[in-house]
Amino acid sequence: MLHRWVETMSPAARRAFVLLGIMSAAFGMSMAVQQNVVTNYFEDVLGLAGPEFGYITAIREIPGFVLIFLTALFYRMSLPRLTALALVLLAVGYGLFGLSHSFWTVTPWVIISSMGYHTVLQTQPALGMSLTTAGRAGAVLGRMSAIQNAGALAAMLFVLVSFREGWLSFRASFVLAGVLALIGAVAAVLVPNLRDGEEVQYRPRRDPIVVRRAYRYYYYLSLLDGARQQIFFSFGLWVLVNHYRLSVPGISALLVIVSLASMLAGPWVGRMIDLRGERDVLGWINVAYIVALLGYALIDNLYLAAACYLVYSLIFPLSAVGAATYLRKVAPTEDVAPSLATGLTLQHAAAVIVPITAGFILNFAGYRVPFLIACVFAFCTILVTRRLDPIAQRTTARLAEEQEAVVALSVSGDAG
Repeated sequence: MLHRWVETMSPAARRAFVLLGIMSAAFGMSMAVQQNVVTNYFEDVLGLAGPEFGYITAIREIPGFVLIFLTALFYRMSLPRLTALALVLLAVGYGLFGLSHSFWTVTPWVIISSMGYHTVLQTQPALGMSLTTAGRAGAVLGRMSAIQNAGALAAMLFVLVSFREGWLSFRASFVLAGVLALIGAVAAVLVPNLRDGEEVQYRPRRDPIVVRRAYRYYYYLSLLDGARQQIFFSFGLWVLVNHYRLSVPGISALLVIVSLASMLAGPWVGRMIDLRGERDVLGWINVAYIVALLGYALIDNLYLAAACYLVYSLIFPLSAVGAATYLRKVAPTEDVAPSLATGLTLQHAAAVIVPITAGFILNFAGYRVPFLIACVFAFCTILVTRRLDPIAQRTTARLAEEQEAVVALSVSGDAG
């Protein structure tokens, strides 16, 4: 099925698909290596306490928050080049992580790597969606997610074996993560500029910051997702390491299972978004969030906590896919990438404030209360998803763009 789909693409889109696949795999491997070891590194080497995990998360999210103010500058570059530059920043930050010895000495590398990471978060879906039309965007992003998870799975298996056998240290792991990010940068810079699957010449321009009332539901989804997911990912692995005493091999084994499950489920859920729509799929995803968060907060058992972590981690990337495909259906092409940046900024506005607040609460009430608060955010997201209607909520500019595409197709058919 994938082979037949690729054959229908233009030569430029097929080349871009291969290069984006390489980039996604390398990005996934780099992130996986860092994620596998960083929690244990913070706990065992730097000696960070629970609240400090919240504080370091808030610092990590600051670049995501300021991204909107850099959008006009960044979009002087093409998306492939911007993505490549972001991956270079990610490589530098990850590669130098191992030089730190305290909370404050690790902070510069957290900020540098975060600048790269958060830029890729908004350019990667825009690049993926440029390979095809709006009606196939979910399937493309699902496939890219599967490729990224396959790369992450390979990296996690390598870390699992390497740490168990004593072949790899924390410092060497961070250097490896940086090298993998550089490989992704090389692939990204070679990606051609596409629009709806056809190669186009990039015309540099200074795009305005895009904040439109018509995209408000996308913004609501981004804000609530940022609040919920940063509670979980600030303290989820920390609870497993600190409360349940999981080692690097144990964390790696859990993340291997997460990546394997995500690799298998990603394309299927992407197709479901295309078939069933964002409203239904995102609604059920947030119900699953609530179940996983309640289990994590209320059940004191390592295996059940690991199962809840698995469920949450399996579905959390799909929220971004659903929000992005919704935006793609209601917004004209020129608004998509800068609007993704706006949504990412709103997401990280919450991500700067929430981890600090949750870390403060954790000092007095233990780790369970922040996860219950995350359930509230998931419930609010369900209410927002019930308001989504991509057909009725298309903007005037989007309708005009679709009409132009129909006219162009009709003219080309008549000429044939």
